[in-house]
Amino acid sequence: MGSFFEDLSEIVNEFGKEGKGEKMEKDYLGKLWIPVLAVAVVILALSAFFIVPPGEVAIKTRLGSIVDSYSEGMHFKMPLVESITRFSIQIQRANIKTQAFSKDLQTMNVLLVVNHRIQRETAVSIFRNLGPGYVDNIVNPAVQEVFKAIAARYSAEKVISERSTLVEEINAEVKERLTKKEIIVTDISVVDLDFTDQFLKAVEDKQVADQQAQMAGKLVEKAKRDAEQQIAKSRGEAEALRMQREQVTPQLIELRKVDAQLKAIEKWNGVLPGYVGAGVPFISIEKGR
Repeated sequence: MGSFFEDLSEIVNEFGKEGKGEKMEKDYLGKLWIPVLAVAVVILALSAFFIVPPGEVAIKTRLGSIVDSYSEGMHFKMPLVESITRFSIQIQRANIKTQAFSKDLQTMNVLLVVNHRIQRETAVSIFRNLGPGYVDNIVNPAVQEVFKAIAARYSAEKVISERSTLVEEINAEVKERLTKKEIIVTDISVVDLDFTDQFLKAVEDKQVADQQAQMAGKLVEKAKRDAEQQIAKSRGEAEALRMQREQVTPQLIELRKVDAQLKAIEKWNGVLPGYVGAGVPFISIEKGR
C-alpha cells in the first residue's frame, strides 16, 4: 500500500510539470492502473472469505437465494455474488414494555424480560419465514398479546398477590406459541409492574382492614374457647358433686360418726371435764383415794 501511494504521488507531481507530451501521459496512466488493480485484487481476495465467531450462525445467499447455513470458523464465498447474514444462537434478551388492563379495569404498566434463542438447525427456516428482525416482528407482539389476555383474567389485587402464578401462566403460553415459530423461550420475567398511586393506596388500606378484621376474629374465637372451657369445667364440678351426693348413705353417715369418735378418743388426754351437760356437776375422783 505504501508503494501505491508513493507511485500515485510521483505521477501527480509529474502531471504538474509543464511541457510533457502525449506519450508521457500514457505512461502516467499505465503506472496509475497497476497499483489500483493490485488493490482491487487484494480486496476481492479478502472478501472471498468470511469468519463466523462462536455463538453465531451465518446464512449465505447467492443472488437472493439461500445457499446454506454455516457454523463457527472460516468459510468461502463468491465476491459480489454471495452475501452473508449472521444470527446469534446464544440466549438473547428482549425488553418488552406494554400496558394492559386487569379484570376490574385497572391500568397496569409492565416491563417484561424475555430470554430466548434459536437453533442452528432452524436458522435457515427462521431467515426464510421470519427474517432477521424476528424479535420485533414475532416475539414482541406475541408476548404482549399473551400478557394482556392473561392479565385480563385477574383482578388488580390478585395480580399483586398472585404474581408468581400470573408469570407461570405467561411463560407456559408464550413458550408454546413461539415454539411453533421455532423460537425457544427459556424464561420470561415481570421485572416492573406499576398501578396508579390511588389504586395502590386503596389496596394498602384494604389489606390493613383485613388484618384488623382477622385479629378481631381471632380474639372472638379465643373468648369463645375460654367460655367453652369454663362451661366444661363447671359442668365437671357439678357432675362430681352429684356423684358424691348419690354415694352418701345412712351407713356412710354412721361410719363417718364412728370415725369422728375414734379421732376424738385418740386426741383425749385422760382428764375428765368438771361438768357434763347443762348444770349437772361431775365429781372428779382423784387418783390414790
